[in-house]
Amino acid sequence: MNHRMIGKLLGFLLLLECMFLFPSVIVSALYHEETAMRAVFLTMVIAAALGGALWLAGRKAERHFYAREGMLVTALGWIVLSAVGALPFVIAGEIPSYVDALFEVISGFTTTGASILTAVEPMSKGLLFWRSFTHWLGGMGILVFLLAIVPMGGKGGGYSVHLLRAESPGPSVSKLVPKMRQTAAILYGIYIALTVINVLFLLAGGMPLFDSLCTAFGTAGTGGFGIKNDSMASYSPYIQTVCTVFMALFGVNFSVYFLILLRKFKQVLHNEELLLYVGIMLSAIAVITWNVSSLFSTVGEALHHAAFAVSSVMTTTGFATEDFNLWPELSRTILVVLMVCGASAGSTGGGIKCARLLLLAKSLRARMRQMLHPRSVNLVRVDGRAVGEEILQGVNTYMSAYCAIAVVSFLLLSLDSLSMETNLTGMLACLNNIGPGLALVGPTGNYSCFTALSKIVLMVDMLVGRLEIFPILILLSPRTWRKAG
Repeated sequence: MNHRMIGKLLGFLLLLECMFLFPSVIVSALYHEETAMRAVFLTMVIAAALGGALWLAGRKAERHFYAREGMLVTALGWIVLSAVGALPFVIAGEIPSYVDALFEVISGFTTTGASILTAVEPMSKGLLFWRSFTHWLGGMGILVFLLAIVPMGGKGGGYSVHLLRAESPGPSVSKLVPKMRQTAAILYGIYIALTVINVLFLLAGGMPLFDSLCTAFGTAGTGGFGIKNDSMASYSPYIQTVCTVFMALFGVNFSVYFLILLRKFKQVLHNEELLLYVGIMLSAIAVITWNVSSLFSTVGEALHHAAFAVSSVMTTTGFATEDFNLWPELSRTILVVLMVCGASAGSTGGGIKCARLLLLAKSLRARMRQMLHPRSVNLVRVDGRAVGEEILQGVNTYMSAYCAIAVVSFLLLSLDSLSMETNLTGMLACLNNIGPGLALVGPTGNYSCFTALSKIVLMVDMLVGRLEIFPILILLSPRTWRKAG
């Protein structure tokens, strides 16, 4: 195992985090928040010192790099960034418990949006900005950003693909262009452009600049940290509609936007995952609108809030305009199903992903045909192309691991003696990177009701969900470290 190269890349990530913390210093200075400014600045010093030391220790590292190292860098990178990123909240005294601060930051970086805070408005603007900015950084992936800006050519060019595959969501990762660095740059270019457009639409609705940036960070990263205690409920219907649309847009596979830029509209219109994603979303909106129409004065108002809730939950964003915990059982059940379903592969959304659901359905159909006609050849095809057995096996393995982790996490949470609804939906909300669940962890609740042990379980779930299970499992596997020895 190439320990020095792993350390060097972790050093790069910490130096990047130091740079990403700087805007929070500026925000704190603008709002004359000296305590928050000092806390963030001290964290920058710590990140720079640790990052510089790791980079110097690994500057002469051999450049060979394989899939195992890619998985370990990804898992360790997210843990280290979260561990350091939690420090400003503790140093400033705004979240005194380090476990709670770590929970909040892991929730931010993994774009989960689950919070232990009972009220966010009393927090300093600088730390609110950092809290929301972690969503934007985690949405597309910090390692993807690293690949986009740091040259990784030469003999070490091979590790670009291992890092991108370890961090990017979905059953498979393909290049948009021949070079992985260019692919990462294109993805971030689209991501930044959509975020800027989102901010402009929010500003056009009269939302203040600070609110617009924080809301856009949560929308783009499909995270859901609000800067108001009622999330999005107190904003205008226009602002809420803008968020509804952009949450849905950020739940689309970013390769679709690349095809649009290339004017390959026919491929976009025939993209099976996109059709499934849109179909599920529109169907859920229609059923929930019908089911909750009696709770609102007009059908239009019911449609507005149903569309927002579906877009928020399916894309695993977690913003809320209404307490859907009070909606009829059918609507709540649909929202829980959407939690698990998730958005598209290659998007900033979480969940199992529509691509996997599509492959599972097609595999089931192919298997049934094989049983009826044993001599027939039944290939699984998506968008007209045959899907390799390796990808199908990977999807089945993912689902097996997903179910096992969900069961174990649910059992561990039950030690808190909270209601089954709270434990189950809280676990699903964290494992699928959504944020709000039902009961005590609903849109008007928070995760402060859990013990420290349960919070640690949920933190692992958030990391497992965002990194698509395998990097964390490999990190925790004793065999990985035995080989390293």
